[in-house]
Amino acid sequence: MDLSTPPPDLYGRPWPDRFIQRITAFGDRYTPAMGGPLLRRSPRRAGPRPTPPLQLVVTRHETIATGVVELHLADPSGAPLPGWQPGARLLLTLPSGRERHYSLCGDPAEARVYRIAVRRIPDGGGGSVEIHDELHAGARLTARRPRNGFAFCAEPAVLFLAGGIGITPLLPMAREAARRGLDWRLVHTGRSADAMPFADELHALGPRRVTVLTDERHGVPTAEALLAHAPARAAVYCCGPAPMLAAVQRALDASPARSLHFERFGAAPVVDGRPFTVRLGAEGPELSVPADRSALDVVREVRPELPYSCHQGFCGTCRVQLLSGAPDHRDRRLTEEERAAGALLPCVSRAAEGETLVLDL
Repeated sequence: MDLSTPPPDLYGRPWPDRFIQRITAFGDRYTPAMGGPLLRRSPRRAGPRPTPPLQLVVTRHETIATGVVELHLADPSGAPLPGWQPGARLLLTLPSGRERHYSLCGDPAEARVYRIAVRRIPDGGGGSVEIHDELHAGARLTARRPRNGFAFCAEPAVLFLAGGIGITPLLPMAREAARRGLDWRLVHTGRSADAMPFADELHALGPRRVTVLTDERHGVPTAEALLAHAPARAAVYCCGPAPMLAAVQRALDASPARSLHFERFGAAPVVDGRPFTVRLGAEGPELSVPADRSALDVVREVRPELPYSCHQGFCGTCRVQLLSGAPDHRDRRLTEEERAAGALLPCVSRAAEGETLVLDL
């Protein structure tokens, strides 16, 4: 076929068809134009409406272990709540304005109630203390719809490893594993039995499948000992303090397990950090950020009112505006357009050694 010679017109005449030429020319101009930033959405169609927050009321506030309370949250009218899957989190806006993430620990089949469990941290950011002391039955608060960054894939063989309050996202997973008839095991570690919640619920799921290890009775278990509970070629789901997660990651290859899913309930350790400086406003004070600390932690020492939640770069609560400087974005939330417009999450983002980031604070 000769691609350089135009085909004849519709009547076989050896010259190009003018109508087809005009259609082709129009398409060559119209198609790229419709891909432009201002024309990607039909101007006659309204943009997506933001999802309104959930309005919730506390229907139950109960101490379920030493230093741990469980809240039952419901729609004030009693209407069903948005559905969720094991591993999902709820972002609560507390009456004080603080925003905090908490894993849902109830049963997704309970359509009219969300359950969360919160350990009191006296020297934390104040969220857990507020929940323990002020969010009693009848209190109102708002929340975003549940989101899941720790989804349960229901592999045939599963090992759940929970450290302390890290049991909260794993409890619904264990229920689902039992419901599906999977080959599952669960190990719950903690300092003492009285500080470990949900013992009765876990025992009811399968006493031969659940192991509870306390530091005061068994000592602190090694990662190798924890992974020894895994069925052959099991998927491991782990939630707990950072040292526990790091140890399990290092020991995984030598264990019977084949894959690892994990979630932190605290800030991840800084990797490849370099010292840099943040300045609060164009004329504000300059703060040194060490290689092993986050900019958020350093800034909150002088601006304790700066909001935060996840410490892991996915919720966006601590978002600030960058005035100048070259940041190393390490978050998992901001789009490239938002970053180009100066958005920054100081809980995880950093800068090159010697760089100064000027923040609109």
